Amino acid sequence: MAEQKNQYEALQDLYDEAHEHTINVGDVKIHAKRMGGRFRNLKWLANLTWIVFFIGPYLRLGDRQAVLFDIPNRQFHIFNITLLPQDLWMLSFVLLFFAILLAVVTALAGRVWCGYFCFQTVWTDAFTWIEDKLEGTPAKRRKLEKSPWNMAKTMVRAKKYSLWILISLLTGVSFIAWFTDAYDLWVDLFTMNASSTAYTTLALFIPGTFFLAGILREQTCFWLCPYARIQAVMVDDTSIVPSYDVSRGEKRGRLVKGKPASDDQGDCVDCNQCVAVCPTGVDIRGGQQEGCIMCGLCIDACDAVMEKINKPKGLIKYASWDGIMGKKELPILKRPRVWVYTAILLASIIGVVVGLSGMESLELKVLHARQPLFVVQSDGTIQNRYTLKVLNKQHKDMKVKISVNDEAYKGLIMLGAEKEIVAAHGTVTAVTVFVKVPRKNLTEKSQDITFTIKAKDEQGTEYKSDRVSMFIGPNR
Repeated sequence: MAEQKNQYEALQDLYDEAHEHTINVGDVKIHAKRMGGRFRNLKWLANLTWIVFFIGPYLRLGDRQAVLFDIPNRQFHIFNITLLPQDLWMLSFVLLFFAILLAVVTALAGRVWCGYFCFQTVWTDAFTWIEDKLEGTPAKRRKLEKSPWNMAKTMVRAKKYSLWILISLLTGVSFIAWFTDAYDLWVDLFTMNASSTAYTTLALFIPGTFFLAGILREQTCFWLCPYARIQAVMVDDTSIVPSYDVSRGEKRGRLVKGKPASDDQGDCVDCNQCVAVCPTGVDIRGGQQEGCIMCGLCIDACDAVMEKINKPKGLIKYASWDGIMGKKELPILKRPRVWVYTAILLASIIGVVVGLSGMESLELKVLHARQPLFVVQSDGTIQNRYTLKVLNKQHKDMKVKISVNDEAYKGLIMLGAEKEIVAAHGTVTAVTVFVKVPRKNLTEKSQDITFTIKAKDEQGTEYKSDRVSMFIGPNR
């Protein structure tokens, strides 16, 4: 009896708190209750992946930043890979991969991106965690919100807003640091020597992060995020999403001290804890709604209540609507759109792999002069002019030796590249060369000619690139 009494007292506290909770319609700020549980722990782990955003720019590779999107110099450095504008066609495959991956995840498991990884969700979660630590439980926060301004309220709000601004500042600086040297950026900011672009970005990020994550919160998901509307057409009755087991939960009814539950009463005790913990104020018992970001916190709350009243967990759980309704579920591998998505994913992966495997740190392009195609010299030789474009993707200048395959041409002479040339890093270095061949040694009007460039870096690694062009002469 004592155990049962404690259960009823615990439920009574839940009911009292639920009375103060307002369903989100946009006119009242949601103060979601924070509860522990497996999905809350999973959400924290997912949030921690964003640490890469803050520490990534400070990773070094030699004397440069390991990952740097150097837009002014049109170079993307990703560890040992340097992408220049002509390589950015691979970016389309990368974007396609993540777009389709998001579609696959949404079709199979709903808006789990929103619930666990979206920057808006993560930053809002961090801001409300600070608010919870400084201002207390949702009931206390609502009471403080309605109270008149005094010294105590001013102090706690000042602490909260200061921490929010600090996070917003670090967010803006971290974003900029991906596009310029992170260590130099801090020095420039403190000495007021940063570029106008950096200061403008900070001026946008600080109030933007503060307002979106701290003030608007869930309203950003409702009114500003297009994904909330797009996902509605991507989720169907086979998608695995947080679902309320209607057959088990209905008819809802409160537990009253000293009275047994009626025979037709379901397991849902109408405590509203699933609503109280929802960051967007959704009542999952009403079915899938636009505001549900599928974070699973309602499952933690419901499981905790079921445990208190000695009922099986899983009244709210990740399940498809077909599964909840007892229908036979179509296996994943038999769903046509899964195969379509998979084919597109594979195509995008293959495109990136092929592109990366074909990349060279040192590339050569050969352009044959069009006017004139050839020149007959006074000594009887035929001369062709070529423009060689050497692309150096290394982060340092390299000395390059240019040679030409003269096995097919007796007496071939190349002028203009007798000495090594310096290929500037991250850009194209052009050099004009002339190739002369005795007319008597030409057997065809046009024949293949192969140019080769070779270079070595400071570690002694050799780089080589070949390109085939044409040597053109007069008609035989």
